[in-house]
Amino acid sequence: MMTECNEQIMRFQGHGRRRVEADFDGGKISSNGGAVLLRELELKESIVEEFAKKCFVDYRDPRFIEFTVEELVKQRVFGLALGYEDLNDHDQLRVDPLLAMLCGRADPTGEDRRCEEDKGNPLAGKSTLNRLELYSGEGRRDGKYKKIESKPEAIEEFYVAHFLRMQREVPWRIYLDLDTTDDQVHGNQEGKYFHGYYDSYCYLPLYIFCGDYLLCAKLKTADKEAADGALDEIKRIVGQIRKRWPKTEIVIRGDNAFCREQIMAWAEQQPGVYYILGLAQNPRLLKAIEQRMEQAQLRYEISGQPARVFSEFLYSTLKTWSCPRRVIAKAEHIGKANPRFVVTSLPQFDVDWKDDVTVLDAKHLYEKVYCARGEMENRIKEQQLDLFADRTSTHWLKSNQLRLWLASLGYLLLNEVRRIGLKGTKLAGAYCGTIREKLLKIGARISISVRRIKISLSTAYPRQELFGLVWQRLRVPET
Repeated sequence: MMTECNEQIMRFQGHGRRRVEADFDGGKISSNGGAVLLRELELKESIVEEFAKKCFVDYRDPRFIEFTVEELVKQRVFGLALGYEDLNDHDQLRVDPLLAMLCGRADPTGEDRRCEEDKGNPLAGKSTLNRLELYSGEGRRDGKYKKIESKPEAIEEFYVAHFLRMQREVPWRIYLDLDTTDDQVHGNQEGKYFHGYYDSYCYLPLYIFCGDYLLCAKLKTADKEAADGALDEIKRIVGQIRKRWPKTEIVIRGDNAFCREQIMAWAEQQPGVYYILGLAQNPRLLKAIEQRMEQAQLRYEISGQPARVFSEFLYSTLKTWSCPRRVIAKAEHIGKANPRFVVTSLPQFDVDWKDDVTVLDAKHLYEKVYCARGEMENRIKEQQLDLFADRTSTHWLKSNQLRLWLASLGYLLLNEVRRIGLKGTKLAGAYCGTIREKLLKIGARISISVRRIKISLSTAYPRQELFGLVWQRLRVPET
């Protein structure tokens, strides 16, 4: 049917006295015109280039390849940033000259390809990209084509190194937010396991953020609890940060899934490392705040508004904790009892590098410090919904982990657009998907000649002033 549409004019219902006709004769047109902003960011910061060079080893014979590892990684990551979640999408995207320019292809028309049948296709197809992701190190399984190896340790270090590189000043204190989420699997993937809480077969990836910077995306199987392996990741990240910022205070923040003796005991032994973690309620804790709960209920009955009463006390479990610890209690009534508990090693008084003193009482610690971790859930939503981090659909755990890392790199790019380009604008707090929709998805005609590439963006685009501002902030200065 599409062949017929290409050969003849399609006629639609008229508009007044005018005929309405359509044909596929517009030339080289892309729906991703705004992606030139990602190109400027990449040329300025070399994020994906550095990732490709440091985190992969190419065992292919250079005499027989047309696409470098850097080009393949860029095609995959830029594709994710632009909303193309599947490798299958690239069998159509491979003809896009704008994406080819983003990937650094010398000839964005594809006329320099070796094989006659590939001419006009400047980018790799799904099969070539698939080889990038499926290397296992087992010759029998890989065959003769899968010869690009990712380096997990280098990838894990890359995200922390990027965070450190982007900071202009050494911070006095940073917060490492930990959380897990469900990543459902729908086939016979390696390591699949049924998780009772999520009521599905899934993976259980661990995320660690510092603000909106992603520091860790570790794919775990769902047969382990959320905190399993978290301390190893914390030690790695804290160690890397300490080499650069030896005096910066670090606070580990998470919900009650991470309230584990080994995490708290380790933090207590490290100078300048603290924790504030959710604590699951139990009869002993509820007994300790009975009077506070009665006060909160009375205030609610008088005012008709939710009421909170805060308190703190020393507490230790009967068996699992090695020592008593400071517990913050929120006795709340919202029409029903809603108690919450937090355990922390933060001091009662904060004195920062400027000698400013802050009282860390129970109310401040809960409402201002602990509850701020909720923003991390928005970052995880961006990973899952906007960057397709849950597309772990290969059979192997190793290749699914690489897909998670590539999605994380796509997030990193869009977050830099938000952090640098959109600072102070109405989209400064926009989700990655919103940034893509409003800033990158612009119709554009691509004209390619010997001397220039002209990108004619749609004159009907409604955010031209904002686009110009972001371009000014991301552009590479002319030399």
